[in-house]
Amino acid sequence: QVQLVESGGGLVQTGGSLKLSCAASGFTFRSYSMGWFRQAPGKERVFVAAISWSGGASTNYAESVKGRFTISRDNAENTVYLQMNSLKPEDTAIYYCASSRFSAPQTAISAYNYWGQGTQVTVSS
Repeated sequence: QVQLVESGGGLVQTGGSLKLSCAASGFTFRSYSMGWFRQAPGKERVFVAAISWSGGASTNYAESVKGRFTISRDNAENTVYLQMNSLKPEDTAIYYCASSRFSAPQTAISAYNYWGQGTQVTVSS
């Protein structure tokens, strides 16, 4: 069955960095775009970043993370990454990776059909 397993979350100070990983299995990873979303306490899950099936420059970012976060993927390893730099307290959330039903990067939650269990990122001030 499809599995998406996130790792790399943790506690970091303001201005610090973290790199999240999401290992995928159970589907043809290289055929689909992948995304990262986050959900802060008491708030809705929101889009963070997405990358096309082939990776490279075909990416999309939320305005709040542009210039600070970088999404990438390794199709040989069935893994998608989120490098997070210059972290702020408002980045604190549970981060989820997801696989979409499309090859191009997607921003809408409805475009994604499989989700990981999430990894907690906490940024202290």
